[in-house]
Amino acid sequence: MNDPRPREWPKKRPMMRPKNRPMNRPMNRRPAAHRLFRPALGLIAACLVCAALLWPAAAAEVVYPLASRLGLVPPAGMRPATTFPGFENQEKNVFVRLVALPGPAFAEIEKTMTVDALKKQGMTIEKRESVTLPNGNAILVVASQMANAARIRKWLLIAPINGLTALVSFETLAKTPAPYADAAIRAALLSVAARPTVPADEQLALVPFKVSDMAGLRLVQVVPGVAAQFTDGTKDTLDTLDQPHLVIAAAAGGPRQASDRDHFARLALTGLPPLKDVRVTNSEPMRIGGQSGHELRAQGKDPQTGAEVEIVQWLRFGTGAYLRILGLGPKQNWTQTFMRFRAVRDGLEPR
Repeated sequence: MNDPRPREWPKKRPMMRPKNRPMNRPMNRRPAAHRLFRPALGLIAACLVCAALLWPAAAAEVVYPLASRLGLVPPAGMRPATTFPGFENQEKNVFVRLVALPGPAFAEIEKTMTVDALKKQGMTIEKRESVTLPNGNAILVVASQMANAARIRKWLLIAPINGLTALVSFETLAKTPAPYADAAIRAALLSVAARPTVPADEQLALVPFKVSDMAGLRLVQVVPGVAAQFTDGTKDTLDTLDQPHLVIAAAAGGPRQASDRDHFARLALTGLPPLKDVRVTNSEPMRIGGQSGHELRAQGKDPQTGAEVEIVQWLRFGTGAYLRILGLGPKQNWTQTFMRFRAVRDGLEPR
């Protein structure tokens, strides 16, 4: 039978608390600091998301084509061109051309590049407007014209910038859908910039020979595909004969017979800057860079001051072409100058 006596409820065991934990702090409650900083953490996360979304635009940088003082931020898919200063997307037949004109050219273009003048060139003008750039006002023209049986849509920007007049042309086929949106084209054009100088290695990449040692000389200018001029002084023109000058030029042709090279070298020397009393002091064949060559030395005088000028000319013959290395400078310190010229000569290699 069931026991009618009431049973006692089992006694509860006392709860054990972990050591070193204050009795008045709940076990699962987070620290108050976490609750205080929760809104700030959310704000930081939101800022990081916004920064990530804006990163591509902020990271966009001006790109300068090889040996060009002008550059811009090209639209997506466009790369520096290999045959002209600018950018191209050959798959879409889109081209951006950059032309650096003298600074004063802007004022003349602003007067003459009118809507009527452009129409006479066969252009259909969509708009001609003045836009503001960091360097001042610029001209923006949007037009179309026929070229090679196809209609071309062209954007033209003419802008004064850092002592230059930048002429930027964006050319694409006039078709639907357009390869690039108008907003993307406009943004690229308005990003045009000019750097103060072009690095020497970029300029020298345009000539058909490699210069591995400039021997401390300063590059003055490059004629693409032909020649490079160097000096050691502040003046750039060859008629300033109080400082050393060195000109390296590649040309097609040359004498076929070794016996004709002395005569050829003397004829080549006639292309000197204005000098008086020029006389050849030595002319002999020699090996230059493992190839047949010829060295000719001469002396002359500065027609303005009468100061003596030393001259050396090296010809390096190849197959169907030759390299001419012409150096001249004051007689004073000529030995050191000659050694530097020779270091440049010995560092030349065909490209």
